[in-house]
Amino acid sequence: MKPEITLAESAGFCFGVDRAVKLLTSHIESGKKACTLGPLIHNPDFIRSLERRGVSIVDSPEETPPGATLFVRTHGVPKEISARIAALGIDAQDVTCPFVKRIHAIVEKQSAAGDAVVITGDENHPEVEGIRSFAGGRVFVVKNAEELQNLFRRGLLAADDPVTLVSQTTFDAKEFKNCEKIAKLVCTNVKIFDTICNATALRQAEAERLSGENDMMIVIGGRNSSNTQKLYGVCSAHCKSYLIENALELSEINFNGVRTIGVTAGASTPDSIIKEVVKTMSEINETIGTEAEAVGQAEVTENPEVAENPESTAANEEASFEEQFEEDCKQRQNNGKKAVGIVTRISANEIEVDIGRKQTGYIPIDEYSADPSADPTKELKVGDEINVIIMKTNDAEGTILLSKKLYDVAQHWDAIVDAYKEGTVLEGTVSEVIGKGLIIYLNGIRIFIPASHSTVPRDGRLEEMLNKTVKFKIISTENRGHRAVGSIKDASREARKEAREKFWAEAAEGQKYTGTVKSLTDYGAFVELAPGVDGMIHRSELSWKRIKHPSDVVSVGDQVEVYIKGLDTEKKKISLGYKKIEDNPWEILRRDYPIGSTITVRIVRMTTFGAFAEIFPKMEGLIHISQISYDRIEKPQDVLSIGDEVEVKILDIDFDKKRISLSIKALLPPPERKQEERKAPVDRGPAVYSLDDMIAQANAAEAAAAAAAAEEAPAAEEAPAAEESTEE
Repeated sequence: MKPEITLAESAGFCFGVDRAVKLLTSHIESGKKACTLGPLIHNPDFIRSLERRGVSIVDSPEETPPGATLFVRTHGVPKEISARIAALGIDAQDVTCPFVKRIHAIVEKQSAAGDAVVITGDENHPEVEGIRSFAGGRVFVVKNAEELQNLFRRGLLAADDPVTLVSQTTFDAKEFKNCEKIAKLVCTNVKIFDTICNATALRQAEAERLSGENDMMIVIGGRNSSNTQKLYGVCSAHCKSYLIENALELSEINFNGVRTIGVTAGASTPDSIIKEVVKTMSEINETIGTEAEAVGQAEVTENPEVAENPESTAANEEASFEEQFEEDCKQRQNNGKKAVGIVTRISANEIEVDIGRKQTGYIPIDEYSADPSADPTKELKVGDEINVIIMKTNDAEGTILLSKKLYDVAQHWDAIVDAYKEGTVLEGTVSEVIGKGLIIYLNGIRIFIPASHSTVPRDGRLEEMLNKTVKFKIISTENRGHRAVGSIKDASREARKEAREKFWAEAAEGQKYTGTVKSLTDYGAFVELAPGVDGMIHRSELSWKRIKHPSDVVSVGDQVEVYIKGLDTEKKKISLGYKKIEDNPWEILRRDYPIGSTITVRIVRMTTFGAFAEIFPKMEGLIHISQISYDRIEKPQDVLSIGDEVEVKILDIDFDKKRISLSIKALLPPPERKQEERKAPVDRGPAVYSLDDMIAQANAAEAAAAAAAAEEAPAAEEAPAAEESTEE
């Protein structure tokens, strides 16, 4: 009995290798010369086949033959080599795997931001050497979680250092998880990017499953290939495993007693080599089948045709196996391909689709859209054209499993990755609120917004964000599963930065703004003029009258009209004006109370020469003692008291010196005169003094009083001397 052979669906070229091989093959088939900078892929047999077709391998850009195009290998090259290629003007085609290029971009960006970079992988591998070159600062390579932990133990990294963790695309997925756990446990400021190629992770997972189900595993690929070595390590942990580069090495393997064999291959292994290995295994195991036939003779002779023509049976089995292998290869090639179909039936659980094949195509309801609110019964009707991706073909059941969700993701995922690389701000609507954050669906792709990146305060409610349209940036992507993480906070920070730059580019003294009061202090109010730009209204600028605290005039959250009084572009400080000229008491006085007007005032203080009265807050006028009454008075207190409200006439206003002359007397009726007084010269009425005259009189009175006091003092001192003279 021949061993049963199971070929892994993920075996063979990955996307990056397939792309590179097709580009190079197309180039040389068109008759052009080509060379590769180092081996294009890690597969000796394939490299030899390229050499037979005239493709040479060079170790440096300077060795490129004249007239040849230089193909940069899939693993990528260090940054400085790319610069040399450009400087030399060499005709080159970069076929570096897109997944590797993404790691270059991550490392370059995070290193420029000041992060220490940790790469999990083989430090001598060309891919890792290339990745390291994009780190401008500290960079470390570790091969397992223990080495990562040692970086902290030895003090090469501190717990609070900003750290970025990335991985070689073919690194062991389980070991990376261990590294991730250590990084999160030890480091307080770590950014983790799972950069293991999704095809690598899928291939390793399938190898682990097959090695657990079979007696033996055959791993096909180059011994210097990192991903092939990882596959071999995964398989060896579960069953007897062999790593071979081609079919010739099968002769050294003993298949006796083996009932089931699993076959997988590295990402650099062509289908032609896989097919040759499987075919050779069939031929080698003929002897095993013959021995099994002798043991189970009774069973074999039950079929006369087999007994009569065993060679025919073996040939049929071989032909059948080759046909099956061809069919398996064909199916594996079809899986993951796009197709266009016509909707033939819609039910609550699935959608039937005709894609022009014998099998019936169907889309399970959970493969229709990544958006849980999408309803195919409302969005589709029979006869509609629909784009899908073929997931799996089941000939036994006559069905083809299809996915519209994967098609949508494939169509738009590249845009998400580009947005991540370029820092583009995106816009979407919050569709779900989960315990740790928000969910936004953008073109069928699910984007997770952690609560810490939502701009909602810790004590706030995430539910308030539901159904809101927000702007966000992609801060992390994972090709495996097409997962993306976004940040509303980062987009908001970006918007504030742009607004700040625009403000400072345009701001000038005298410009008016509408701002929001953000906070109050004892000395003023801070007003947000643009996102991230605050100015201060000093307390003295809030009102024309005297205030105890800014809260007497404004409150936090108020919208206020302000203008720039002062601007310090270096220190980024702004002094704001708030008082309006039309609210200036002197302007109100000029407008509403010209000279000769009557106004009610309040006595606020008194001197020997008159009383000062408050007209408006912080504005006082003088009622000279001569303007208080027709009767002669010694001092203002004889008639007035502080706090009295009196009606006065405005006699004079000096706007330059801010002085106002008032009179009570001018509003009083003149006293009646006696007969003889009437014959006296006509009294022209109370004298009207200017404010300067009044102050001059007051100053003169004070000077006279001071002189009198000075004269009295010496007289007192000389008194004893006068007495002595009298006695003599």
